[in-house]
Amino acid sequence: MSGELRLTGLTRVHGRGRPPALDGLDLAVPAGSCVAVLGPSGSGKSTVLRLTAGLDEPTRGSVHLDGRDLAGVPPERRGVAMVFQRPLLFPHLSARDNVAYADRVRGAPRRRARARAAEFLDLVGLAGLGDRAPRELSSGQEQRVALARALAAEPRVLLLDEPFSALDAPLREEMHELLVDLRARLAPTVLLVTHDPAEAAALADTVAVLEAGRLQQHGPVAELHARPASLSVSRLLGGRTEVPGQVRAGVHHSPLGALALPGPVADGPGVLVVRPEAVALAAGHADVTGTVVRVRYRGLRPLVTVDAGGVAVHAELTPGDDVVAGAVVGLRLPVAARHVVPVRPG
Repeated sequence: MSGELRLTGLTRVHGRGRPPALDGLDLAVPAGSCVAVLGPSGSGKSTVLRLTAGLDEPTRGSVHLDGRDLAGVPPERRGVAMVFQRPLLFPHLSARDNVAYADRVRGAPRRRARARAAEFLDLVGLAGLGDRAPRELSSGQEQRVALARALAAEPRVLLLDEPFSALDAPLREEMHELLVDLRARLAPTVLLVTHDPAEAAALADTVAVLEAGRLQQHGPVAELHARPASLSVSRLLGGRTEVPGQVRAGVHHSPLGALALPGPVADGPGVLVVRPEAVALAAGHADVTGTVVRVRYRGLRPLVTVDAGGVAVHAELTPGDDVVAGAVVGLRLPVAARHVVPVRPG
């Protein structure tokens, strides 16, 4: 149930004179892995899935599955299955018969198809609910049926188009745990589209960031957090501190002062970025001193904005750190957490 997916130079232009919805995407999804395509609305994420599934044709480029070029292959023969944002269940069929649909289309006897459907319903935690109509299911249960139906088709690649975005937070968490469990049991190849960085981090082996149809960066989520290739990647992943300055001999010079960098960086203009969760209150020596201008909370964690010489430094502090607006504080910016995004000409 695992195939190697490779997208090469994938481009889609919807009309003459319009910018590409997808522009020259190169992306490899190894067999058994999960790659998340992350980006804001209109970045081309869903276009990637539609081209992979054969629901649209690329203007240029190719889709290969296990080395086979899928050009001209209809969706039902591609060896892929997609789960959409909405479950799209057949309302006149029971949950069991929705899941059995793929086997029935392939000519399997009704009894055998229903027996296999029951196995997949059990796999997604819906044992005993096979006789229920879609209208009798909760939204989370409907999406579990949709996932079971996709898995029952035994695809080489499972395509997920923001399938949990319409669910409330507790249900999303349940679905995340279910997908992690299914990956451990079945090792499917998964291409997931999402606009939620936390979802990408929870589910994917690697994350590909799209903006305006172009791939900005692809790698493990920890790498993207620590070493974003651009300010847009940093912002999408929750980075907020951006300090323009100049790099000279491995040191970033700005209104914050001279801050040493963890590795070699080319001299020239660059923007220093530091993840908010990496910044901490300084008990002794401080890298930066400033005035707290804002405090808000994410759960028990204070989210603090500090004005340091006219530069805003953002910190996500640990529970129990007691700071108030107007207080003068010192901050530590660990050297390993400092990263400079070069300023590109133009």
